[in-house]
Amino acid sequence: MSDTLTDPIRWPAEALWEALAPVLPGFTVEILPEIDSSNSELMRRFRGSPSDSGGSPGIAPRPEPLLLVAEQQSAGRGRLGRSWQSRRGDSLTFSLGLPLQPADWSGLSLVVGLSLAESLDPAAARATGQPSIGLKWPNDLWLSQPDRKLAGILVETASWEGQRYVVIGVGINIRPLQLATAPAAPAAMAPACLQDLQPGMDAAATLLRVLPPLVQALQAFEQFGFAPFQKRFAARDVLAGREVKLSDGSQGTAHGVAENGALLVHTAAGMQVITSAEVSVRPVTATSPKDTPSC
Repeated sequence: MSDTLTDPIRWPAEALWEALAPVLPGFTVEILPEIDSSNSELMRRFRGSPSDSGGSPGIAPRPEPLLLVAEQQSAGRGRLGRSWQSRRGDSLTFSLGLPLQPADWSGLSLVVGLSLAESLDPAAARATGQPSIGLKWPNDLWLSQPDRKLAGILVETASWEGQRYVVIGVGINIRPLQLATAPAAPAAMAPACLQDLQPGMDAAATLLRVLPPLVQALQAFEQFGFAPFQKRFAARDVLAGREVKLSDGSQGTAHGVAENGALLVHTAAGMQVITSAEVSVRPVTATSPKDTPSC
């Protein structure tokens, strides 16, 4: 495990390629020391660029499956435009881009979170008690007791000539993050890190553990949708049974998720089905983690 910012991180690029190339034809792995945003970069590559007025040739869209790992991101993005903060070795930040053609995209971020949680917390996945890593609809992983944000997910899609391409960005806190500069606003929820749960884990080992199962989960989602994952998500749902507040100001009790991944909230107006990615949901007893470092 790398202990300083100058120690090289031994990324398992070859092992990942050997594991995933047979099921993802054309799959490549790229490691960058720093980039603005790995999600933004993969979206730029997929879209390409047209020829300019000066006659310079454009760049053809690149829809091949690609894993882009950024040791550090200078402009990492989260859901609803929130920023991610990270530092080399303290966080694992990567984006996976690949063509995907599910009949229904609903619940994709939930499947990503579930796959990550089960990979990082396998003992809890087999146990009957409360898991250590919970899932907060629609895109966060929390450590429980007390609630602390461990990881965040950003899913983006684009289309070209009838082909849909998905970019899945993941940020996981590996060890306590100490930034060189303070964030613009104080963290509203205390961050967690994976070493709270597994002291020996580092970024490279975490990537090797989570990525192959994630690809398997994505391919199962493409074929079957969210419904087969619903029960497993429910076992880790940190909002179920809790009072929650929506970003539109309404409040109610979370009642789990539907077969399409929609959040069910019982309010004074009745049962509300929350599907919009623009709706933020927070437990009434917990403060928003929107400024949590590194995710």
